[in-house]
Amino acid sequence: MSRYRGPIKRLSRKIADGNVLDINPKFFGSTKRMSPPGKSASVRKKSSEYAIQLSAKQAILFTYGLREKQLRRAYNRAVRKKGVTGTILLQYLESRLDKIVYRSGLAATLPQARQLVCHGHIKVDGRKVDIASYEVSPGQIITIREKSKKFVKQLLEVNPYYTERENHWIEADLENFAAKFKEVPQREDLDPNLKEALVIEFYSR
Repeated sequence: MSRYRGPIKRLSRKIADGNVLDINPKFFGSTKRMSPPGKSASVRKKSSEYAIQLSAKQAILFTYGLREKQLRRAYNRAVRKKGVTGTILLQYLESRLDKIVYRSGLAATLPQARQLVCHGHIKVDGRKVDIASYEVSPGQIITIREKSKKFVKQLLEVNPYYTERENHWIEADLENFAAKFKEVPQREDLDPNLKEALVIEFYSR
């Protein structure tokens, strides 16, 4: 599955069961109409178990901007660790460099954060990292390259970051274009609309 580049709200209505996914809410505009597109709820057929699991998987792919191979790789890694596999999967995805750049407010959207990383604008502990999937460890500090600060400042002035949820596991210092990944978030800190257990069931079939 390639990355989705179409209307954000329409896809969220389709795969999030009437909920707004944990991405920049301002791109949704009005959230009054969040039922799935197409037929009205009164005539819509009941979804099969496979369809429900598939929608849950698509919601995670969309929220984290992943391709199918990337999510499958993350799942294979999560099942090898002790603990709740679904929670471990989400914690790993939240530790990706592009996600932390986005959550810290150094980018307005996840695609923008990924672009900043891949174009070499981001440093981790003073070393340039241009791999979006790079796993950041607790205690590591993310900064904007000195030559890129003016460029990033202009981006954020035009399209500032916005969130309705506190990301307390990240300590952001936007004045100095820096952020510290303090700790791995717990499940209750993350989007309650994500149904990672269904994704585990989908892959373990």
